[in-house]
Amino acid sequence: MKNKIYIVAISFLALLASTATAQDDMMNILNENTKPVIDYTSATFKATRVVVGQSCEIAPPGNLIFLFSHHFGALNTGYDNLFGLKQAQVRLGLEYGATDWLGLGLGLNTLENTWDGFLNFKVLRQSKGGRRMPFTLTIFGSTAIYTTKWSDPTRTNYFSSRISYATQVILARKFGQRFSLQIAPTYVHVNLVPTPDDHNNIFSLGAGARFKVSQRVAFNAEYYYLFPHQIHSTPATSAFSFGIDIETGGHVFQIFLTNANGENMESIITQTTGKWQNGDIFLGFNISRIFTVVKPKEFRNPK
Repeated sequence: MKNKIYIVAISFLALLASTATAQDDMMNILNENTKPVIDYTSATFKATRVVVGQSCEIAPPGNLIFLFSHHFGALNTGYDNLFGLKQAQVRLGLEYGATDWLGLGLGLNTLENTWDGFLNFKVLRQSKGGRRMPFTLTIFGSTAIYTTKWSDPTRTNYFSSRISYATQVILARKFGQRFSLQIAPTYVHVNLVPTPDDHNNIFSLGAGARFKVSQRVAFNAEYYYLFPHQIHSTPATSAFSFGIDIETGGHVFQIFLTNANGENMESIITQTTGKWQNGDIFLGFNISRIFTVVKPKEFRNPK
């Protein structure tokens, strides 16, 4: 009789334990189902360049972007130069998404044989749902080093004089499925300037826009206003560019017109001398090809 009582008691306790476990499992499922979902905005811009300047985008985590940028000569050089087609200036670049918020890149530009390296930090991401954020905030920082021979080899030359720096705070928002806009306050520091009247610290305010016309085609435009009375040795002017994006699978092809012949932020801001009204317009294109290096599942989802 006692054994039967023990068996009944043990069975009753086991039933209570299993019931409690089932309730806990059910509560966990309910909590997961009721947890607010964060909906992050994607593809504010389709590439890491709006036209020639930086966009708010960075390479996806675990992915490597090969970027080939090409500028022809100015259209106003006439037929003898085939309206610039006989001239070429290129930049070869690699960009890698280290995490969902950190990107890094390296490039070589034929303009003054310039090397540039940069970091991108995506501080905030536009989102809705469980977390509402009205815009994306990306901080961009780069260093450029030109490696051509010194113009005056007889003087004392320092390696630091070859270096310049650029910093941007890029604030962007995607308005619906078709239109995106960003503003980009930009600061450039040049270690060595041509004359004492030229400023080492250069300030510019950039803006870029994208209008999507189909699933794979979009029009882009950007403008970098150069604040006056900073550069005196050259007729420096503001850079204006517009073009078209064409997405073809793993490629993004951008073709554009611009008055800036530079291909990194330091030269775009400080070395643009062309004027649209004078025909100082350069035809160019960017080709982006993306490769998966690390599978996305190995990266955590952004919180």
